[in-house]
Amino acid sequence: MARSWWALALLVAAYAPCAQLRAADTAAAYPFSMEVLLAEAKRGAATLFAPQRNTVPAALGKLSPEQYRSIRFNPEMGIWRAEELPFRLELLPVGFNFQTNVTVSTVDAGMARDLVATPAMFDMAPSVPAKLGLVSLPLSGFRVLSHINSNKVWDEFLVFQGASYFRAVAQHLLYGLSARGLAIDTAEPSGEEFPSFTHFWVEQPAPRAAQLVIYALLESKSATGAFRFTVQPGVETAMDVDATLFPRVELKVVGIAPLTSMFLFDETNRGRLDDYRPEVHDSDGLQVNSRSGEQIWRPLANPAKLQISTFTTAPPQGFGLVQRSRQQSDYQDFENMYERRPSAWVEPAGEWGPGSVELVEIPSGRETNDNIVAFWRPAAPLQPGHGAHFAYRITWNALPKPLKGMGTTMATRSGASLDGRRRVFLVDFVGAGDNVDGLRLDLSASAGKLSNVALLSNAALHGVRASFEIDPNGADLIEMRLRVMRGNKPITETWLYRWTAS
Repeated sequence: MARSWWALALLVAAYAPCAQLRAADTAAAYPFSMEVLLAEAKRGAATLFAPQRNTVPAALGKLSPEQYRSIRFNPEMGIWRAEELPFRLELLPVGFNFQTNVTVSTVDAGMARDLVATPAMFDMAPSVPAKLGLVSLPLSGFRVLSHINSNKVWDEFLVFQGASYFRAVAQHLLYGLSARGLAIDTAEPSGEEFPSFTHFWVEQPAPRAAQLVIYALLESKSATGAFRFTVQPGVETAMDVDATLFPRVELKVVGIAPLTSMFLFDETNRGRLDDYRPEVHDSDGLQVNSRSGEQIWRPLANPAKLQISTFTTAPPQGFGLVQRSRQQSDYQDFENMYERRPSAWVEPAGEWGPGSVELVEIPSGRETNDNIVAFWRPAAPLQPGHGAHFAYRITWNALPKPLKGMGTTMATRSGASLDGRRRVFLVDFVGAGDNVDGLRLDLSASAGKLSNVALLSNAALHGVRASFEIDPNGADLIEMRLRVMRGNKPITETWLYRWTAS
């Protein structure tokens, strides 16, 4: 499925590499290491930013989405196919919305070589101008294949393409939400800046390697960055990220470990859109596990107006955009199969300092728009002349593990009361048993009047259901907070919900 952020990111982000790391002769090998990359990113941050001048064949820029998708990499030409290694690379050409050139290189024993896309690497449909099959196409990114689902099949599990975006899947899952290298000025009135990965170096794996190591140089008018990704695919695909950022200017609104997803509607707001499906989303909630032991679940919204929410004041144990609706019947969509979209879970490594998890929800009327962004925002601006290091792990899986002994939200439903004056909420929790004896609800709202609060056994789910009504009393926005308690101890995560009059 096409994503509108690809177009936005690529039209906004046409960035130049720092000084050239590669040799003049693209066939020549040159020394490469993380230290070399760090030094180059630091040098680049001390120079004036110059937008990249792309040399893209005119015919590539005029391709329709269907024509671009019909340019397919020839699997017989996969990088490392002849060496029979556990990973293969396939190159992605510039074209359609992907208008920014990138360089892709391989690294073996500390020596790097830039890859050149020969005409034989791509198979093209008759609808593609024939002259494109005779030239070396510039590259927009690459994808990685391995035996993730079967020892007999090479499956794609990772792709880097478009600005600093990348996506991954775990076993038996399909592409859904994306991650980014860096977010700058997200949801700011001045407009968002989209940094780009301009050069990738991929280490040649050993014959029995379980991991693949990828390096990337990041560039924008406000910062440069040196990234190392260590990726291990499987039942869960784990990605250890080591990033050092070098601001060119003071970065006041910066997002670390940003995640981007799509949320159109679910059970709480499907009435706004005329659609035959019960739900449409790549992710249905933000989960945050605090270091204090509290687990927060915030159902996502497709608001009428842009809204920004913040959570925690210290780095959490983890946070992520999660897809909890896992049944085909939740969507009734045989084509998109949203029930197989991955969740992405971020766990900080080392000290990140004060800050907050920030959630941005953007109004959207189409499922081709990625309108949800979540990231860690440092409390203090990042200063030019000072490198900022962040390490973290992103785990791509069906569901992140809940905190031990903590019940989780299975579903949130909302609708009007019979008289239309109040909102009715039903929240189902699982994982804390279905016996309500000795339990109570800890429920609060920032405005309005709560009534008809009840906690019931939900034997069908082996869980419990909390229900209540709220009269807005003229409020335009109400923040609600709910958890199930046994005495003074919570036995479920904390459910948070933002209701708006629109």
